[in-house]
Amino acid sequence: MRIGILGNGLMAESLGGQWARRGYDVMIGGRDPNRAGDLAQRIGATAGTLQEATTYGEVLLLAVPAEVAVDTLTAIDVPPGRTLIDCTNSVNQQDFSLDEPVMAESISRAVPQAHVVKAFNLAPDAVWRGAPHEFEGAPMGVPICGDDPGAMSQVAVLVKDLGCEPVVAGGLARARLLEATAAFVIGVWVAGGDVRALFPPVAAAFGAVRPGE
Repeated sequence: MRIGILGNGLMAESLGGQWARRGYDVMIGGRDPNRAGDLAQRIGATAGTLQEATTYGEVLLLAVPAEVAVDTLTAIDVPPGRTLIDCTNSVNQQDFSLDEPVMAESISRAVPQAHVVKAFNLAPDAVWRGAPHEFEGAPMGVPICGDDPGAMSQVAVLVKDLGCEPVVAGGLARARLLEATAAFVIGVWVAGGDVRALFPPVAAAFGAVRPGE
């Protein structure tokens, strides 16, 4: 699977580096060819323009700041049928509210020919850089939201190859809940709290009867 990464920041480096080490063909695309080239060299990828990375990748990772995400996509030609992973968060750093509550849906409207999947937005770059992780004997779960089954399957494979567990969290309309969750947990972390202590395991929440049974 070829992966085109749009952006050359910390998320591009951590996720792109992990996938490159696992044998994926990764191209880093950026506006600044020097920065893209430097990152590609560090992680064992190739470098190109944003458009070249978009054309190259069977799966695309949108790893640019949220405030320029839509403009970045509308300035390039995204081929029809591409899987586009949105890992952005539009979080106000003053009060940890959402500046833009529907990033994934806005991105999907900007490139309706692509299959957008929300994923990798609940943890910072340092977490992905150090993957795989286990907590209390269980692999780290990665919620994914999307409407296309094929795109969801591709992203699930990429999640598993990080040593994590894909958690299907519904269609793309539910991505706004992931974005709100990201703002919430960032605020808790900054205040010194441990978000894992806030959510009981499913067995404690529902006893012997699981939801839907």
